[in-house]
Amino acid sequence: MDKELDIIIIGGGIIGTAIARELARYKLEVALVEKEADVGWGTTKANSAIVHTGYDPKPGTLMAKLNVEGARLYPSICEELDVPYKRIGSLVLTPSVDGFKTLEQLKERGKINGVIDLEIITQDRLLELEPNISKDIKGALFIRDTAITSPVELAIAFRENAEQNGVRFILDTTVIGFEIEDRRIRLIKTDRGYLRAKWVINSAGIYSDEIARLAGDDSFTITPVKGEYALFDKEVGDIVNHIIFPLPTETSKGILVLPTVDGNLLVGPNEHITSKEDTNVTEEGLKEILSFAKKEVPSLPLNMIITVFAGLRAKELRRNDFVIESSPVVENLINVGGIQSPGLSSAPSIAIYVTEILKDKGVKLFPNPNFIPERKAIRRFANLSWEERSRLIAEDPNYGEIICRCEYVTVGEVMEAVRRGANTLDGIKFRTRAGSGRCQGGFCGPRLIPLLSQLLEVSPEEITKKGKESKLVIGETKR
Repeated sequence: MDKELDIIIIGGGIIGTAIARELARYKLEVALVEKEADVGWGTTKANSAIVHTGYDPKPGTLMAKLNVEGARLYPSICEELDVPYKRIGSLVLTPSVDGFKTLEQLKERGKINGVIDLEIITQDRLLELEPNISKDIKGALFIRDTAITSPVELAIAFRENAEQNGVRFILDTTVIGFEIEDRRIRLIKTDRGYLRAKWVINSAGIYSDEIARLAGDDSFTITPVKGEYALFDKEVGDIVNHIIFPLPTETSKGILVLPTVDGNLLVGPNEHITSKEDTNVTEEGLKEILSFAKKEVPSLPLNMIITVFAGLRAKELRRNDFVIESSPVVENLINVGGIQSPGLSSAPSIAIYVTEILKDKGVKLFPNPNFIPERKAIRRFANLSWEERSRLIAEDPNYGEIICRCEYVTVGEVMEAVRRGANTLDGIKFRTRAGSGRCQGGFCGPRLIPLLSQLLEVSPEEITKKGKESKLVIGETKR
């Protein structure tokens, strides 16, 4: 690209896409570079999907400040972008009388951080709220305003709204180096050519320290921490009503049991330092999370697990806080790293914080008078009334053909997802839920491949699960 942009964002997770959407409010030329074929495919797609209120972070940290501020922005943002958001509350359990001291400390920490709607409850009240909780649990801290959302859907929504407002997304493109002159990045080298920008924002998740080092900045180090999860069928999605936490440790909120916005039940994560490529689920890890969860919810039906997965958290162990700052080495580089939990909760406020850094550095932020804050999601056929379904099918018969039986997804929804930029099976899955149900794509997968082939006008051999080398078929067996 010959033209110099105002800002290039590296990394298309929930943080990078939130920053892109925030910068779209201003008269700036912005692009986001992402190494995957779509946004939200790193930590964003494999976490607990909780909007924390901010009772847990250490008071006085950037993490505490941005968590509280970000959580307060969520209801309006999710309404504007038509993304699921459910305030269901959370419970931090104690199995012993001594644990009430820790609950009191958490309550006090929450008050210091500005979270006021906290209540310590005893066993009788707890069992009213959660009848399936173990009778060995003595009580809990009740946080009424904790919510759940859909992180990948939100990242997609941020992308779509940012694109609608002029931000360019450069996908399937890996940053491999920089040309630096007089302590400023002059050229961004990618595996597909060169890019130029006045400012670079590094929000590359678990790889953010590596991106910084490409510019000669070794001011922080990311340690990848793996968390393993088990997802249960919707049939048991109501076994708990709230997000169930154990007493936290110094490094983790613990192994959780919680409903999802789509009606499933989720258990996890554990916490193990690993490599940046390790997203494997181990037998030991699965036993660890399930045995712990059954101590809290004894009736947890292990035969209802439909899939397991693992995600990586980007921790900066030395600071144990978010790293959001101008590079001490490169004048036009802003690092946004170490965004561990509550990173999802903080994403909207992180975007504003980064914008303020740019402003303090002298970037002129003239409001974009044409900024459109709203975005509509793809209509979910499964969530419509029979009357609405009939009208939709009359408008477009493609909505009358079910392609995913588990989640009741139609051909019309898949076509709309492709129109919005999906070009892989995972891209379809995260926009429509085709392949997310009980059979995990066993029925719809073979049907989606020829449909995508037709819609994208490529051969079936070119259709991938998640881009690059993840091809699904290698050729015909018969004609």
